[in-house]
Amino acid sequence: MLKIYRTKDQQLTRTQAFEEGCWVCLTAPSPDEIRKVATTLDIEPADLQAALDNEESARISLEDGYTLILVDIPIKEQGSSEGVYTTIPLGILLTQQLIVTVCSVDTPVLADFSACRVRSFSTRKKMRFVYQILYRAATIYQQELRLIDRRRQALEANLSGQLEDKDLMELHRLESTLVYFATSLRANNTVMDRLTRYKRLEQYPDDRELLDDVIVELRQAIEMTSIYRDDIKGTRELFSAILDNRLNNAMKYLTSITLIMAVPTVISGLYGMNVNADSMPFVGSGAAFGIVCAIIGLVCVAAAWVLHKKHML
Repeated sequence: MLKIYRTKDQQLTRTQAFEEGCWVCLTAPSPDEIRKVATTLDIEPADLQAALDNEESARISLEDGYTLILVDIPIKEQGSSEGVYTTIPLGILLTQQLIVTVCSVDTPVLADFSACRVRSFSTRKKMRFVYQILYRAATIYQQELRLIDRRRQALEANLSGQLEDKDLMELHRLESTLVYFATSLRANNTVMDRLTRYKRLEQYPDDRELLDDVIVELRQAIEMTSIYRDDIKGTRELFSAILDNRLNNAMKYLTSITLIMAVPTVISGLYGMNVNADSMPFVGSGAAFGIVCAIIGLVCVAAAWVLHKKHML
């Protein structure tokens, strides 16, 4: 989808022409739309398509007549539970006249701009627009990181209940999400460092404060990712320890029950031996069977009491 915006009198309006000071927004563009933008603005089609490749890494490159900036943004995985995300590229191309954004999905990073929910937003101030996009991406990272941590806390609160395989799989997916976030945030931070050093990109003194805010938010998101990865690692180790403890308890109970069940087996086995009947106790008594059963019961109860005292049953 191709949309062209421009700000006039602090209002964002749609337009059909590629005018100076416009914002060209490409969302999951078709090949015809890519060719149209590339031909009109003299941009390599491959640079527009780079943002549509999920395997592209964050980078910045200076081309003839324009600058390509690729950053990673978070997106929720379809069909996954809460807190499971991946990252996709967002392309920003700066020409002499306007700015172009390319993304494979309708991302909330850009939705706030098209809905005019960002203060001091102007399509004419290209570098400020870039910094605002990066700032918005960093804040969304932090929002999703907090959701991931809340989901981890919910799984941890269920430790006293019945642990299931899906809980362990979800914890693994959360940890994988944090790995993606850590990699993408470090790459974005590298792009940010290079972006501030390029003399070719026009910088305004008024944007310095916004630039500092972007750097702070990125670093905070990186620190949050590191902390939450450590938390999930601790939760995973706690899961493992609890499962091992439950297995040990189960084996302890089974061993105790096996010992108790061995008592009647041994006694009945003795009475089943092929020996002189006169040498077996209670053979001459009519209540021999009841006496033997009573002895078996008493020995089993005594064994169970001893095992219980030793916390094995």
